[in-house]
Amino acid sequence: MSKVKTADEVAGLIKDGATVGASAMGLAGWPEEVAQAIERRFLVSGHPRGLTLVHGSATGDWKDRGVTRLGHEGLVKRWIAGHMGSAANMVRLVEENKIEAYNLPQGVIVQLWREIAAKRPGLITKVGLGTFVDPRVEGAKMNAKTTEDIVKLIELEGEEYLFYKTFPVDVALIRGTVADENGNLTMDKEGMLLEALPLAQAAKNSGGIVIAQVEYLAKAGTLHPKKVKVPGILVDYIVISSKPEYHFQTEGTYYNPAFAGEIKVPLASVPPLPLDERKIIGRRAAMELSRGAIVNLGVGIPTGVAAVAAEERAVDLIVLTTEAGSVGGVPASQPHFGHAYNAEAVIEQHSQFDFYDGGGIDVAFLGLAQVDQDGNVNVSKFGSRVMGCGGFINISQSSKKVVFCGTFTAGGLKVKVEDGKLAILQEGRNKKFLEKVDQITFSGRYAQKANQQVVYVTERAVFGLEEGRITLLEVAPGVDLEKDILAHMDFKPRISPDLKIMPPEIFLPQWGLLRQIIETKS
Repeated sequence: MSKVKTADEVAGLIKDGATVGASAMGLAGWPEEVAQAIERRFLVSGHPRGLTLVHGSATGDWKDRGVTRLGHEGLVKRWIAGHMGSAANMVRLVEENKIEAYNLPQGVIVQLWREIAAKRPGLITKVGLGTFVDPRVEGAKMNAKTTEDIVKLIELEGEEYLFYKTFPVDVALIRGTVADENGNLTMDKEGMLLEALPLAQAAKNSGGIVIAQVEYLAKAGTLHPKKVKVPGILVDYIVISSKPEYHFQTEGTYYNPAFAGEIKVPLASVPPLPLDERKIIGRRAAMELSRGAIVNLGVGIPTGVAAVAAEERAVDLIVLTTEAGSVGGVPASQPHFGHAYNAEAVIEQHSQFDFYDGGGIDVAFLGLAQVDQDGNVNVSKFGSRVMGCGGFINISQSSKKVVFCGTFTAGGLKVKVEDGKLAILQEGRNKKFLEKVDQITFSGRYAQKANQQVVYVTERAVFGLEEGRITLLEVAPGVDLEKDILAHMDFKPRISPDLKIMPPEIFLPQWGLLRQIIETKS
């Protein structure tokens, strides 16, 4: 019997109350044609309904494609995700208290598929301790409707761990480039391998079904075995995508051969940043690099570090990685986050998180939305507004050094960089340095206990975490300490007795010193 089905046919196979897992990041790996069919069936018949939806990464284009397709009341009853903000319709249901919502660390979810596949009881890890995921804090619950405890605190050999329990998977949604008639899947045009294999194994060993969306169908047995990333014994149904827009490689493009590793692009073609607050932050943050450092960059402002390193011809001195699995090259920024130009290798996401969780990252550059006096950082929830942590908890907690990057205030901030000085033309409406963050995505207390190096870089000031408190280390040239910094903080930071001026050179149109700085440290 042929495994090839239409999207509407496979949508009809998903039963009410099913647990559905997806392997995707942005639009990479996301079977949009299948998702549209599921949505269409629900709007016409009211089925399937009461689904539990589980995925590890932000899934969608922040507009109308992706998980947001499933954001209709009654279709999903429980949402377990690593990141939520890109799916506006789903987020609305969470904020209106109409569905249960758990935000687990991205690495935990993508690693859980292996535990489910092997029928182990769950994942035991330190990832999440001291954060909102810890059951002593919020237990990963994102609204009042969510009451069941799915994360447990345990003690093993005298140490604290979190235990994330496994569950059966009824439906796996995965994607590839070519499938042969037996269901063997390649991913040649995909920019990421993600966690399609362990998710498919988890569904199969749970007695569930695996649905794979592809672009092309090949004759049985004609694919090179080493190119097969998911074997046909795991794939039940194949849907051949009918339009390119249903099979985008990234959130912003149908296909770029550089992301698939088919070509290498000149790094000079990566456009330099304009001289603004983002570039100042990127330059100062990049000064935390050392030769041979293995690096992770978060979404948003932290990606400016890669742009600065490329402009300064210093990329060859470090190894840039992404949690999606790329190693080497230069990570791309939005709308291609998670992909990389000129990667040396691309591995599966769960394997990358194994390396990350074990301390493999030398320095991570991550976003900064809220910071409090204890060094806690929040990027996941603001009042009732849900965003999600993504890989932030895995990465920030496990890196040897973490550098948080962000503007000092938000919402309308305007600055001018001129003559080696910074001028604040218009202050942001929203403070970021608060007495208490809305949610603890990074625990300053946990970091202090682990003797982790923590730095907070903004366009006008640099802070460190010293003696359990936020400590002001550097001030930008041209900035007034009282008027431009302390007046916009809800707490008074500890001020270093060795307070310095941020390097004036990074405020000039041409810098050219990063390579020397990195080489000097080696």
